[in-house]
Amino acid sequence: METVWSGTWVADRLGVRLEDAEGAPGGPRLTELLGLALRRNPKRAHLLVSQVLGKHVPQSPRTVYAAGYGLGERVRALLGAEAAASAVVLGYAETATGLGHCVADGLGAAPYLHSTRRPVPGVRPAGGFEEAHSHATSHLLLPEDPRLLAGGGPLVLVDDEFSTGNTVLNTIRDLHARHPRAHYVVVALVDMRSPADRDRLTAFAAEIGARVDLIALATGTVHLPEGVLAKGQALVEEHEAGQDRAAAGEKQPASAQDRTASAQDRPAAGQEQPAPAQNRLESAQEQAAPVQDRPAAGQEQALRPAGSEVRGGARAQDPRPTARVALDWPAGVPDGGRHGFTTAHRTRLEAALPALTAQLTAALGARPGRILVLGNEELMYAPLRLAKALEDAGAGDEVRFSTTTRSPVLAVDDPGYAIRTRLVFPAHDAPADGPGDRYAYNVAGAGFDTVIAVVDSVGDTPDLRSGLLDALAPHTGRLVLAVVPSYIPERQEPIMPEPLPLPEPLRGPAFSSYAPADVGWLLQDLSAVELEAPTEEREEAIQAGGAHYAESLPVEYQPSPQYQELYRSALTASAARMARAVGTVTETVLAERSPSPVLVSLARAGTPVGVLMRRWARARHGLDLPHYAVSIVRGRGIDANALRWLAAHHDPADVVFVDGWTGKGAITRELREALAAFDGFNPEIVVLADPGSCVETYGTREDFLIPSACLNSTVSGLVSRTVLRSDLVGPADFHGAKFYRELAGADVSVEFVDTVAAHFDEVADAVADEVKELLAADRTPTWEGWAAVERISEEYGIHDVNLVKPGVGETTRVLLRRVPWKILAQRGAGADLDHVRLLAEQRGVPVEEVDGLPYTCVGLIHPRFTRGATGADGKAVASK
Repeated sequence: METVWSGTWVADRLGVRLEDAEGAPGGPRLTELLGLALRRNPKRAHLLVSQVLGKHVPQSPRTVYAAGYGLGERVRALLGAEAAASAVVLGYAETATGLGHCVADGLGAAPYLHSTRRPVPGVRPAGGFEEAHSHATSHLLLPEDPRLLAGGGPLVLVDDEFSTGNTVLNTIRDLHARHPRAHYVVVALVDMRSPADRDRLTAFAAEIGARVDLIALATGTVHLPEGVLAKGQALVEEHEAGQDRAAAGEKQPASAQDRTASAQDRPAAGQEQPAPAQNRLESAQEQAAPVQDRPAAGQEQALRPAGSEVRGGARAQDPRPTARVALDWPAGVPDGGRHGFTTAHRTRLEAALPALTAQLTAALGARPGRILVLGNEELMYAPLRLAKALEDAGAGDEVRFSTTTRSPVLAVDDPGYAIRTRLVFPAHDAPADGPGDRYAYNVAGAGFDTVIAVVDSVGDTPDLRSGLLDALAPHTGRLVLAVVPSYIPERQEPIMPEPLPLPEPLRGPAFSSYAPADVGWLLQDLSAVELEAPTEEREEAIQAGGAHYAESLPVEYQPSPQYQELYRSALTASAARMARAVGTVTETVLAERSPSPVLVSLARAGTPVGVLMRRWARARHGLDLPHYAVSIVRGRGIDANALRWLAAHHDPADVVFVDGWTGKGAITRELREALAAFDGFNPEIVVLADPGSCVETYGTREDFLIPSACLNSTVSGLVSRTVLRSDLVGPADFHGAKFYRELAGADVSVEFVDTVAAHFDEVADAVADEVKELLAADRTPTWEGWAAVERISEEYGIHDVNLVKPGVGETTRVLLRRVPWKILAQRGAGADLDHVRLLAEQRGVPVEEVDGLPYTCVGLIHPRFTRGATGADGKAVASK
């Protein structure tokens, strides 16, 4: 029977075509390695689905392992024995963690590390970078041995697909600034870069003075016809609507294309070569003899987040027990490369595999039939090696391997589509970025008699049983849970063991317009350095992966007279509300955190709030609280030298980190992750306003206009945003910032604080009542703001939560500093949004009133900005 290529469904409907590169060395064709699926995404409607990665498509573990191992052998041949012996392999979370392990195995003596999205207390990050268009963007590098990435030998970077090269550029840029080396090798299953992307990598290599090579199983191009994005989005919406009707029990009409292009008569010859039989997901009708209780073939249809979707919780109708096996994993061997995996670890694992296989074989019983070993997100290598060992031992009728994932993809039950079914279940390992759905693809309806779910002990939680295991249970005759002990690194020193001399804080009037006692800035003065760049230029560089937002400064917005009048009106209208929130958050801190806290504001939005909290404590309690401002940078953490200074001068337990407001909670998570490597500091931030429900200590959870958000440096002591750039900030330096002395005539920083503080007495009684209620209330964060941001990102086709900025404060920042696309406003929002409407009008940005926002407004950054990009009205987006 001839096999249908699993990209045919998308290719027929969208005209997408894969073309192998001319003159490429002998190897598999793209269509043997890739299928196609659909998802909502402003960059591309299609998704390349690997047949040999072991992520979305269950595959022979021998095939998965051989793909990575063979690439490692090619790297070894490229480098030569001497250079290979000094190489380090770095894989990307989550998709390529297992692939990178296999490459390291093929390379030979190379240690392995993969990036992670799971911060680990006691392990100091050795780097980090952003993957701008991923659902989970921030990657951490957490080697147990900090020297792992400090050598000068070749660095081998492994990802499943090399499409634009942005992520690789971000990684090399970050690591090269810390530990320069002469040779980088990029390894991927497929290289799909455009000529422009290839030129960019060449130019980048020349810029840093290093050699950058690339090795892939296959090289080629994705041909996209004109209008493919719009057609793809329409196709996704059509099928999601049809699945909703199916979930509601309505008869679903077939589309015209479906009626005329059935799997049996769809042409394959002469267009795309079908994938080999061992690489395809066979239909339920083609599987081995079914076990009792397995759903009938075809019962599990295309799935999406709706009533027709299979989610955790089905166990109530399926009481079959799950066998749990605590694997006798060799002591001291990590469960993966999150903290480093050496050749010695590899040797010990190889020796332990026979005994581990025997444990699993005993749990499988006499007739396990077709077996699926299912890994879990970043945990890919351990389950892959277990699956391969079972396959080599001849367990069951056959063994397949795949893993769960964070990425949502449309499922369509058609042999010519790569994602046939999906199971949906909640995360079960308390992820740092909050709760969310996870997925297992091509498992339901695939006829697996036995499923072995492999998790690490951190993920062995009650949520695992009510989520993933319940979702799996109806689709297999036997369910085995295999638990690998989570590796706990030896605790590193929380603070740099050899303290370097650090300067004293900067204070006004030499730096900032605040009084010297109001705040000490743990920053270095970069006022003499030219750091400003036009907004559009910065946006293009940031989104292209060529720069980090903290490496330059936007040109300071100079408000028009009309806008200044709006600011003054807003301050007059909300000063009392501000004063009440300041009092509430300060009294809560004094009652719960410390009777003599050390206020540390996150520069610069948190600094006016820190000054006001200090004023409240002095006015109401006679306390003279220390207050400092420090820098924190998304994706790069908090200023470690500032923490060293604080720890040397104060008890870290008394330090209270202060910010102005929460949006979706990105800085809240950033601070928690950054402080994991430092003893004594409480990572729980306090804020004036918490509309995203991300923190426990706040002045209010209303999303109201904080007037200081309307302006930039002129309401924050004339201090710029903070700057972190390797050529300006050395190992013994604080992060940098500028003091805009030339803007003194427009400065309202002290006036702002005085205006709010003038209302302290009148709100004191209301604050006392409110604090009494808050201290007795359940203030557990719900992270509803994060959920709303994810929903908006999907609904508006952005697929990058970093480009969705919720709340009045963050929306104002978008309009002042970034390239805005559109503004979503809560229907009926009043004067709180007057300044937003004015700025939007000045920038030519549409304001769209919507229902159901948990925020007063949300700012959307242009999702694919170049200086020729257009806005929603078809006109070029430009600053005015």
